[in-house]
Amino acid sequence: MILSTLCYIEKDDKYLMLHRTKKKKDINKNKWLGIGGKFEEGESPEECIIREVKEETGLILKNYQLRCIVTYVSTTWETEYMYVFTSNDFMGDIIECNEGDLQWIDKKEVTKLNTWEGDKIFVEKLQKDSKFFTVKFEYDGEKLIRYDLKEY
Repeated sequence: MILSTLCYIEKDDKYLMLHRTKKKKDINKNKWLGIGGKFEEGESPEECIIREVKEETGLILKNYQLRCIVTYVSTTWETEYMYVFTSNDFMGDIIECNEGDLQWIDKKEVTKLNTWEGDKIFVEKLQKDSKFFTVKFEYDGEKLIRYDLKEY
């Protein structure tokens, strides 16, 4: 089981996205993602997202909101539980990321990028609604075969 976080950092109606191109063994190779990563021992979701954003972007989150929890189940990888945040309150200067290239992308264009099929679903929901939700995605390899979304 994997625990992770993801943050969609917002500025000028754009998200800061990471194009995962630099790691040799990367399940997300050539995909575009928000900013985040796996928990370290003893971390809370909040501690993890603050650390991951700083490590990958150089930015310091001043304020952020937990928007959803995503469960990924697959025939080819471990089950992953991901806490998804958004933030438009940060400081600092963007640094070079050792996992890929960072780029500000218009929010309307994010779902047109090479992302996981499930990511397109929850990103659209993040953009349209402020209600907290959970979603479970079931994949066969890289193909999304089923999902279940619940609002709270």
